[in-house]
Amino acid sequence: MYKRQVVLRPPPPRVDGIAAAAVHLSADRGARIGGDLYEVIGTEHGVRAVIGDVRGHGLGAVRTVAAVLGSFREAVHDESELAGVLRRLERAMARHLRERTHDGPDPGTEDGAAGEEFVTVLLLEILPDGELRALNCGHPWPHLLTGARAEPLARTDPLPPLGPFPLPSDLSAVPCGRLLPGDALVLHTDGVEEARDAVGRFFPLPEVLTEAARARPATPQSVLGKILAALLRHSVGPPADDVALLVLRNERHARHPVPELRACVRTPVDRRRSARPPAR
Repeated sequence: MYKRQVVLRPPPPRVDGIAAAAVHLSADRGARIGGDLYEVIGTEHGVRAVIGDVRGHGLGAVRTVAAVLGSFREAVHDESELAGVLRRLERAMARHLRERTHDGPDPGTEDGAAGEEFVTVLLLEILPDGELRALNCGHPWPHLLTGARAEPLARTDPLPPLGPFPLPSDLSAVPCGRLLPGDALVLHTDGVEEARDAVGRFFPLPEVLTEAARARPATPQSVLGKILAALLRHSVGPPADDVALLVLRNERHARHPVPELRACVRTPVDRRRSARPPAR
């Protein structure tokens, strides 16, 4: 049996200047882990994160989570480009599905056929200067919290999920601007925005994120707490689908260009020159 702390472990509170916090809620009342996944790792190529959602529940979904996360944890260190990481995940998913087909369905589960299984995946890379790059395979785009605003990180069409269809031969990471000091990213699975209240209304994620962005302090833990509290109030208890939330905040110190610093500092020679009376 897979253990929760091995498959889905809490992220470290801080990774190379990026503060992180995460939570996972399983729709299966008797399960400690479902089909959602996330991870944050610091590498020589930058801070890299993944969030994903496996179709289905039960032991089969847990094994798919383990296959994807295991590949990610190795590939992020080996691959210099984000596209290389995604290729490794694609191959790991293909091997996993071949093994599932060979072994047959897991006893006592209601998992569908291996050929029908897929996983949505979002890969994110934060470089030392805050530059953001992403590759999205059928997953909801994260939201950027900057100042008092919350907006989608990107609006481009995603690639197909891993599993049913091969990825295109040309993979290019999407440039997503910069994560400036104090800005935060909220990554989530579709169980968040698709949660319904007693009369069938969807969870108002953009509005909740805007309120979280305005609140102070806007730490990953406080943002996560506000979203989770609002979600549980909205759905009147645990949501009907698996939910995963990952919040990343840039807590690196801003670096100012040296020429700008020098322009603001007056040397003793400058002060003596400014004190001289003007020539007649």
